[in-house]
Amino acid sequence: MEKEKSGVAKRREELRKQYWPDEDLWTGEKEKGWFPAPRTLPLILSLLASKHISPKKQDPSSVYLDLLSRQRGEGIVEMGHEADHAFASGYEGRRAARTWQERMELLVESGFIKTVEVGNQHFKYVAIIHPTIAIQRLREKKIIPDNWWNAYVARKLETKEATHEQREKRKESAQKVVSLVPRGLAKTQAPKKVQSK
Repeated sequence: MEKEKSGVAKRREELRKQYWPDEDLWTGEKEKGWFPAPRTLPLILSLLASKHISPKKQDPSSVYLDLLSRQRGEGIVEMGHEADHAFASGYEGRRAARTWQERMELLVESGFIKTVEVGNQHFKYVAIIHPTIAIQRLREKKIIPDNWWNAYVARKLETKEATHEQREKRKESAQKVVSLVPRGLAKTQAPKKVQSK
C-alpha cells in the first residue's frame, strides 16, 4: 500500500510535472547503491574544509564523503586499497596515497573517525563517529566559530535532527531499562534428552 503524500510532496510533484516532465530526477525511491546522510552534510563538509579544522588547507571533506558512502548502516568501514580510496577522494599521481593518509589523520584528530591498524595497513577498520557528537566535542574545545554553529543549529531545527542533548537523554533512558526476566531464567537451558525405550 502506497504511503499518502504530504502537501509539500504533492506540490513538488506538481513542480516536477510543470518544469521537468521528461527528466529522470533523483529521488532515492526504490533505488540501490546510495547511502543515508544527515541533511546537515553540506555544512559538515564546509566545516571540514574550513581553516578551523584544516588550517594548512588539507581539506579532508572528500575523504569523509568517501567513507560515508562506503559504510552500510553500521558506521564501520572495512578499508580496501589506499590507492582506490585516494582516487575516489580526488587524489591522483605519486603523492595520492600520502595526501589521502594525511587527510585521514586530520579526520582522526578532529574526532570524526576512529581507526584500527592491522599489519601493514594503517587504516584497516574505520568507525565513523556520529557527526553530532564530533561537532559537539569540537564546540566544547572552542574550535567552531559562532556563525557556523548558529547555521548548523538552525538547520538541525529545520530538519528535526536530534540535538546532542536529545541523543544523550536517549542513551541514558536506554541504559536505565531493566530486564523483567529474572537472572536465573535469562539463560536458555538446553532441553533434556529423552531416552527411547
